[in-house]
Amino acid sequence: MDSELEPFLPLFPQADLGDPLDARANFAELAAAIPAPDTGDMVIEDRTVPADPEVAIRIYRPSLAQGAIVWLHGGGFVMGDLATEHPWAARLAESSGAVVISVDYRLAPENRFPAALDDAYAVLAWTAGNASGLGIDPERIAVGGHSAGAGIAAGVALRARDRQGPRICFQLLNQAGLDDRQETWSARNFTGTPWLTRGKLASAWAHYLGGVPATPYAAPARAADLTGLPPAYIASAEFCPNRDEDIVYALRLMEAGVSVELHQWAGTFHGSQAILSAEISQRQNAELGAALRRALAG
Repeated sequence: MDSELEPFLPLFPQADLGDPLDARANFAELAAAIPAPDTGDMVIEDRTVPADPEVAIRIYRPSLAQGAIVWLHGGGFVMGDLATEHPWAARLAESSGAVVISVDYRLAPENRFPAALDDAYAVLAWTAGNASGLGIDPERIAVGGHSAGAGIAAGVALRARDRQGPRICFQLLNQAGLDDRQETWSARNFTGTPWLTRGKLASAWAHYLGGVPATPYAAPARAADLTGLPPAYIASAEFCPNRDEDIVYALRLMEAGVSVELHQWAGTFHGSQAILSAEISQRQNAELGAALRRALAG
């Protein structure tokens, strides 16, 4: 474990999704303690995307932004909203110079798959269809997210490819949840890692799928064909059950001819980039923004 991260381990709550309502309250409390960057140089706007049902979004617009990312928050498919994601969406907009469209997708178990995917895809289609009104280049639209949100983003990229839907120029996947099977070495062995454990991950997938077999749109690691997908930046944390499925997915994308930048962050755990005082967290967060900036620069 990174020496700057280790002292913070006792402050992280126990990993438990048994009671979704309680988990959401704890998650919101934890998120509220994370300082947001200065947003004085950007315009922030709450809107709704026409869909069935409507999807709430929050748009972060830095000055001179030309590209955008449809951004999906983490939270094990069960937790998170526009408020909990505010520090991260604002930080990504600041560091990348891109318009960040944060999506308030429906949560499980009240709304199981494909509700979150449908919401994210609706926002992607709306963004592409309203690019001129949003002041962005329709050729510079990315998708991305953290944890469960990154898995949803990867599913959106698969659906857009298969439906010949809106063009996605890039996918930014941070510690993505991609595989419900939990068969990799890290998924089988990281049973007591900070914040995310094998048990918490199993609960998250159970809430999301509701006992229905996963499709590749729910668990992108199940996709047999990864050709034709957008270039990707994939980041994994060393002490994270998702680590190996992220690395395998990156390798499979490369084998399918997709350009991938892969970074495995040594000494980190799932979500540890929230510890902003640590030098390695600063590097992680800065690199996410830099990767998106490079991708949208064309």
